[in-house]
Amino acid sequence: MDTPRYKRILLKLSGEALLGRQTYGTDPDVVKYLAEEIVQIRDMGVELAIVIGGGNIYRGVAASVNGIDRSAADYMGMLATIINGLTLQDALEKRGVFTRVMTAIEIPRLAELYIRRRAIRHLEKGRVVILVAGTGNPYFTTDTAAALRAMEVNAEVILKATKVDGIYSADPLKNPQAKKYEQINYLQVLQEGLKVMDATAISLCMENKMPIIVFSLHKAGNIKRIICGEHIGSKVLGE
Repeated sequence: MDTPRYKRILLKLSGEALLGRQTYGTDPDVVKYLAEEIVQIRDMGVELAIVIGGGNIYRGVAASVNGIDRSAADYMGMLATIINGLTLQDALEKRGVFTRVMTAIEIPRLAELYIRRRAIRHLEKGRVVILVAGTGNPYFTTDTAAALRAMEVNAEVILKATKVDGIYSADPLKNPQAKKYEQINYLQVLQEGLKVMDATAISLCMENKMPIIVFSLHKAGNIKRIICGEHIGSKVLGE
């Protein structure tokens, strides 16, 4: 049996990760794939919190450019993350994984209000905790929410799932000459403006020495291999 290197992790999923071949909403095949990847982690006994974005449904920043008040647009984006969280919960529970959706804004008929101690207790009981609605505040991204929640629930690492297999000096899908970083420090990420997480999230991780591993979501088994200590993707560390 594989021995996990981490006991408790936070997985950051973008809303776009759920798009698959679609241009809007969620691809049922992608949701099924994600659920199966998560089941593998739970079967190893790893405690898992997930922060999910809403960009496949609504992006507050983009909407504000088109004239919608930024605060209102961000709240609408939070509602999109709740939809995604409920979608993932349904897929997991159909596979026998006990989950809790916890939200930063009150919506009691659909999800529990996020309370730090309660979230930790759910993790200790072996439930997958899906954290939605970001921080509950406009102007903060779900990247920042992931960094904040990772600290609050005492996660050992943030795993950020992306479309590419790590951190590059430029978008490798547009620039084939882009250099891949196997390991990089927080300050370099900020100085070079690398699109790992937003600056607020990186600064929070740097201050609290929270490691970040950026990897491709599209290769089956990547999450499990990372948890077992295999070098996958790129690491952001202090040194």
